[in-house]
Amino acid sequence: MAQPTIDHRGPGFAVLGREVLEGLQRVFQTAGPVVIYPSSGTGAWEAALVNTLSPGDAVLMFETGHFAVLWRDMAERLGLKVQFVPGDWRQGVDPDLVHRMLVDDHDRKIKAVAIVHNETSTGVTSRVADVRHQMTAANHPALLLVDTISSLGSIDYRHDEWGVDVTVSGSQKGLMLPPGLGFNAISDKALAAARSARLPKAYWDWEPMIRDSKNGYFPYTPATNLLYGLREALQMLLDEGLPRVFARHARHGEATRRAVRAWDLEILAVNREEYSNSLTAVVVPQPHDADRLRQTILERYDMSLGTGLGRLKGRVFRIGHLGDFNDLMLAGTLSGVEMGLTIYRVPFNRGGVNAALAYLSAVGD
Repeated sequence: MAQPTIDHRGPGFAVLGREVLEGLQRVFQTAGPVVIYPSSGTGAWEAALVNTLSPGDAVLMFETGHFAVLWRDMAERLGLKVQFVPGDWRQGVDPDLVHRMLVDDHDRKIKAVAIVHNETSTGVTSRVADVRHQMTAANHPALLLVDTISSLGSIDYRHDEWGVDVTVSGSQKGLMLPPGLGFNAISDKALAAARSARLPKAYWDWEPMIRDSKNGYFPYTPATNLLYGLREALQMLLDEGLPRVFARHARHGEATRRAVRAWDLEILAVNREEYSNSLTAVVVPQPHDADRLRQTILERYDMSLGTGLGRLKGRVFRIGHLGDFNDLMLAGTLSGVEMGLTIYRVPFNRGGVNAALAYLSAVGD
């Protein structure tokens, strides 16, 4: 990213623009348009909503964690009517419940189903393909909007094959970049919905973005140096090969979970088929404070673990194992956790690092 910032109206920029857009299509696994905003993932959330919906439209959303709650809050502030299904933050979206709720929507008031693929706050992954299957089985016309901010480039995700209408993502997780880029991958059905959507939009409008991107440009000033980094990140992923990328993340996720079980601590996610391969949230037994444990590890070993968010504050810490990550980095991370548990005197069984190493040794990369 440390290169001169070229003219974003010049011919050299068009080459860069086309390269990153084509690379993103391959990572989203879509043949449709992808839009890149100079924004956080929150902006990409808003773009997904305002381009497809109108004031008063009903949206079905699910309380799978902190970020699902924030997306709900945004939808309500935009004037949408949210049917929010409560949850315990330990399980993903229930596809069968989606089916029942859509079958019961006789008047077809629900215009969109919005879910978080991988809940960054909980380490729980929802089964997007199964959700779409149940939407189709219910013969319901609702759009499917999916947040992949902490799963894109880390966990297998197939925008076209799974019938997703808008996929939301950001630059700062599996794409290995600083924050500052937000993405929408868009289906033909979503483009058709955009033609009649009446929520106000200007900055987030898809139409000028898609129009200008055909030639590799943007309708307003792009984050040029982040696009340099995005080009490199996409090349790294594609050189490794997406199947190998996903297998590497699955391997590190399983090694981490084996360490947690060996420590006799609790994984927040309760369903094995919903375990995240991007991160693992670990429950700290009461009365111990997870944030005090995190502080201890940061001060002693200069290693930062993820905090508990929302209702999980002080109850969990999160181990990230995504992006440009390898066996040695994971071994060091787990060693820091095990030493921190000892210093903070959390009751646990030693041997988590050994359990992870045994698995990593037995299952090659």
